[in-house]
Formats: sequence, C-alpha cells, structure tokens
Amino acid sequence: MKKIRLLLVDDENDFLNAYVRRLVRRNVDVSVACSGRDAVEAIKAADFDVVVLDVMMPGMSGIETLRQIKAYSPALPVIILTGHAKSEALVEGMDCGAFDYLLKPVGTEDLYYKMLDAVRSRTLDLV
Repeated sequence: MKKIRLLLVDDENDFLNAYVRRLVRRNVDVSVACSGRDAVEAIKAADFDVVVLDVMMPGMSGIETLRQIKAYSPALPVIILTGHAKSEALVEGMDCGAFDYLLKPVGTEDLYYKMLDAVRSRTLDLV
C-alpha cells in the first residue's frame, strides 16, 4: 500500500510531535502546520491525501482554515479534531464539508483508521 500523505494541523507542538512519531511508524508521510495560515500555504504547495485539523486554534480558526482548504481543494478530505462533542464549531465544521470528526484526546488507531476511510472515500469519488 502506498504511503498516505497527511497534513496534520494543530497549534500544540506536543500533540504534533507525538502523533508524527506514531503515524510515521504506520507508513504515513506526515507534514505538519502549526496554524491555519501555514496549513493553507502547505496545501497550495504540495499534494495531500487527507488533512487532520484542530478546530480550536489561535489566529485563523480551524473552521476558517477548513473553508479556505475546501475553496482551494474541494475534494480533499478534512477530518476535524475537537475537545467537545457538542460544540458549535463541530456542527459548523461538518456543515463546511469536513469528512468527519474525532474527539480529543484521540487514539492513534482511531485516527489512523479514520484517515484510511477518508482516503478510500476520495478514491471512490474519483472513479
């Protein structure tokens, strides 16, 4: 199986470092962005199979980042991360075209299999 090209977006360096290590072991090619602005620039500069995006970030919010990602690359699946199952940001994110969501803290297995689902759904959409 080819490597999944992931853009992982979160403003928490500890989160990024921990998940990069875990996902690289699963044959995932991980790029990171620490802000919404950096994420949008990364998507314009490289091809990704899936984005995992925290909704609560300073500066450009995760929701605004999602909107800009979808405006630039509508077919790119974005999985949003939130700490609150009943947040307005979660509902808004799904309405803006997120593929799905996961609650923080998220297990590596759950994240990995949700990414696989997203990549497979994109492949099916292209057929």
